[in-house]
This record gives sequence, C-alpha cells and structure tokens, in this order.
Amino acid sequence: MNNALNIIGIDLGGTHMRASLVNSAGEILASEKDKTPKTPDALLALLQNMTEAVSKEKPAAIGLATAGLVDGKNGVILVSPNMEAAVGQPICSMLAERFSVPVAICNDASAAAVGEKWMGAGREFDNFILLTLGTGIGGGVVHNGRVLDIAAELGHMTIDLNGRRCSCGMYGCLEAYASASAIVQRATQEMSAGRESMIKERCDGNFYKATASVIYDLALEGDILSREVLKDAGSYLGIGIASLVNIFSPQAVIIGGGVRGAWNFIYPEIKARVSKISFAPLVADLKILPSELSDTAGVLGAARIALDLLSERRAGEFA
Repeated sequence: MNNALNIIGIDLGGTHMRASLVNSAGEILASEKDKTPKTPDALLALLQNMTEAVSKEKPAAIGLATAGLVDGKNGVILVSPNMEAAVGQPICSMLAERFSVPVAICNDASAAAVGEKWMGAGREFDNFILLTLGTGIGGGVVHNGRVLDIAAELGHMTIDLNGRRCSCGMYGCLEAYASASAIVQRATQEMSAGRESMIKERCDGNFYKATASVIYDLALEGDILSREVLKDAGSYLGIGIASLVNIFSPQAVIIGGGVRGAWNFIYPEIKARVSKISFAPLVADLKILPSELSDTAGVLGAARIALDLLSERRAGEFA
C-alpha cells in the first residue's frame, strides 16, 4: 500500500465531530473539530466544510464513523438516539458527489476498534472488545483480527429491567449508568437533592453546567461526590463487561472515550465486578486496558476502513 496515499477520516459523534487527514501509515496530518449541529442542513454543510478544511487536495477516499445503527451498503444512518439530525440523511452520497471519491460508513465504535487494532492498544490482540464512553456507549468486537459486522450496540444491553430511562427510550441500559452523560446526570441529581460538592463552586454556582471532565478533575482533587459517581459508573461497567466476557471470551477489553480520563477510579470497580461475575477461566488472562488513541481512534478507524474499501475497488478493477 502506498504510504503517500491520503484519506479523510470523519468521526461524527453526538456532541462533537472531527475530520482528519490520515496517510496510509496511520499518521494524522491535519484535523478539524467542531460541535455536532442539531439540524440536518447544518450537519451536511459542516461535514463538507470540515472535509475541505483538512485537505486542500482531493483525498483518495473518505471514511465516516458515526454513532448509531448504520446501513453500510446504502450509506445511511438508520438509528441514532443521540444524533437524530443525521438519521436518514444522504451523508455518503453528498460527500461522494462533492469529492468524486469512494466513501465508506460504519458505526463509530466499530471504527474505533479498527483504529485500536491498527495503531493502538489492540495491536497485539486478535480477539478484543472495545467500549467507547462518551455521550453514549458504543461497542466494537474484534474476532480473529477483524471487526465483526454486527450491530454491537453494547451500550444498550439491559443491566436493570426496572432501571433508569435511556436516550433510546428503553430502561436500564448500560449507557444510562456509565456513559459520560450518565455520570454528569447522576452528579447533578445528587446536588439538586442537596448533596454538597466542589462541582458547584467550579461551575460558578450553577452545577447544571457540570461536564464529565470537571467531575474527573475534581475526583482527583478529592471531591467525594465526584469519586462516588465515577466508582458507581465503574461498577456498572463491570457488570456489562462481565456479560461480554462470558459471551465472547476476549483476550482484552479496551475502554476508550472521554471517561478513560477517570481510569484510576473506574478500573478497580470494573475489575472487581468482572472477577466476581465472569467465569474464572475466562478472566484468568484477561487484560482490561485504556485506549491508547483517546479521541483519535474513530478517525483513524474510519480512515482505515476507507483505505480497505479503496483497495478492494482497485483489486476489482484488475480482477
């Protein structure tokens, strides 16, 4: 593969979107990041503008990683609880027409798993599960070195039938307990009920302005509520991961997304739950690791998927 080949990878999330120019050696050459628009027209316009901003020359291909269920064949997003503006929109056809290049689309967590396998913490494993914790919780399952072409909506596994309402409309989903959004919601609910916390002071008296990163930082500074909600999130993550271990028997579970910044608080709780619930032989050599790529896994994975699509098309031309 030509290392000079440049691809654009786009990671379209519920809160932010990122576009990066990536070469076939996995190096990120340029990036743009912005907030995800709430209307279809604004979303399509920003996608085009960001794509043009990262590359003044025509890319060889474009890869799009997006939250939700994806129809890769027809290039559309079918379901996305945290990003309704993108559902059913002609994102791939718009980009393909504008830039006259192949466009691949896939679920963002599956793309992140590809990115981790290519350039990150998954390089040494043939079988692993990736969980991405952000606005929601996404999942990617790598088996025999390849990402499984399945829904992998791991954040929507039910861990409590009578539990909290999730953004998808159901109740008791893992996402409603352990995503960055859930962590913030839990903290603000506790403070609205009268709990004291440094969060209020850090947010100039309005704790409804709290973000996950504020909670992570204050946990490190000793804030009791921040530590409590993070540990609870880690415990729920452990319940979900234990079930995944019993189903897939992976070599590793990799955790990415913004919440990985709270690793020292969530990891002990995850490990304790997984050790207690999963079958002992399945956890004897299991590795539970933070992502090595942080917020670049999605764009790298999208770029890699686009590279693979380009290679397949070129191979077909000479078959």
